[in-house]
Amino acid sequence: MRESVQAEVMMSFLVSEELSFRIPVELRYETCDPYAVRLTFHLPGDAPVTWAFGRELLIDGVGRPCGDGDVRIAPADPESLGEVLIRLQVGCDHALFRSGAAPLVAFLDRTDKLVPLGQERAQAGFDTHLDEALDRILAEEQSAG
Repeated sequence: MRESVQAEVMMSFLVSEELSFRIPVELRYETCDPYAVRLTFHLPGDAPVTWAFGRELLIDGVGRPCGDGDVRIAPADPESLGEVLIRLQVGCDHALFRSGAAPLVAFLDRTDKLVPLGQERAQAGFDTHLDEALDRILAEEQSAG
């Protein structure tokens, strides 16, 4: 059975220090991929862009700076924990988003009710889905190379 949690959150896309605009962002969590959350950004004039990263990274990033790769999450102000910054990077290009912490925490609370943190591996069929995904990736790499 495929179960999921979804939410739409308005975030600020911080183009520069002087320019930002609000965009809808869809947050999604599915039991078939219990370690990940997906954020789909609906930027004006562009096709939606989806990023997937660890649910635990988002959980930790609400309270303290986290991430050292393409995804970095941190409180905007460590004193108040009212807003969260999400930085996404591909090569030298990056995008910075600001969200209220409360809607992220509410979403994460709902994911925890569906699959408690630390219980991801117990999801029925997760190992099978992982094996199938790895087989598909390896097959694609072999056919490409």
